[in-house]
This record gives sequence, C-alpha cells and structure tokens, in this order.
Amino acid sequence: MTMETKEIQKLLDFIANSGLDEVIIETSELKVKVKRNSTVQTVAVGVPAPQAVAAPVVQSVAAAPAVRKETPAEEAPAEKADSKIVTIKSPMIGTFYRASSPESPLFVNVGDEIKPGKVVCVIEAMKLFNEIESELSGKIVKVLVENATPVEFDQPLFQVELA
Repeated sequence: MTMETKEIQKLLDFIANSGLDEVIIETSELKVKVKRNSTVQTVAVGVPAPQAVAAPVVQSVAAAPAVRKETPAEEAPAEKADSKIVTIKSPMIGTFYRASSPESPLFVNVGDEIKPGKVVCVIEAMKLFNEIESELSGKIVKVLVENATPVEFDQPLFQVELA
C-alpha cells in the first residue's frame, strides 16, 4: 500500500481536526505514526497528564466492548493528608473503558503500581480505541469513573499517589 502526498495530507488534516495527540496506523505493508505536542493539565504537583494513542484504523466497523459489571468507582482506604495525590485526566471526549474487552482483565485496579507508559484505560472516540498511558510513577488510590461511561475532555479519571 503506497500513500500519495494527497492521502498523507488528508490524514494529517484529519488528525489535526480530531483532537488526538498521537495516531498509529499499521498494516502489513505500512506503519504510520503521527504525534503532536499538546498542552497537558495536572492537579496538585505538576506531573503531565496522559496522552492519547489511537488504535490501528480498520476498514470494518468495530463493535464497542460490552458493559462490564463492577462496583462503582472503586476506592482505596482514606488517603493520607500529606501524600502527593495527582489526578489523571481524560485527554479527550469519548467512552471510558477499564479493559480492552469484557473478557480481559482491568488495566489497573486500586492499589496497583503504575509507571510511565503503562496503559491505565481506553477511551473510545469515533470508533477509535485510544489507549491512555500513564506519564507518572505511583499507586492508583481511586478510580473516579465507572466502566463504559462517557467522559469529557479534562475529566478526572484516576487519583494516583506519587512514588
């Protein structure tokens, strides 16, 4: 599959208008990765929020994962007042999923240690499943959103105690 200049420009225009920070398209013959700088907002201690990563684009329409039954907004024991708690916020509007499919284990649970690059959730926007990766090290202390619910841009998703 060879991409012409017009097709590349259309792809770049689509990404620029989509609000996504990073898109990866991969086929057996071609791999395209586009990443742009974005402003990230954080709470409390100035650690960057996660960036979006788009799943590969496919020609057929993918079905959204089914709703997973779980306890609403799982919580850890009360946090220490002097601890460094940071909020991971949604980088986009979409549907929040805690796992890649209903049969898969959750990406993170309360009490899990995370490091930069660790996928913490998926946000589905316009049939693209965007993996949201952590940009910080710490421990998940609270999940603020229920699985399979809509989220807004900059909506708090997780609270993390910094390592």
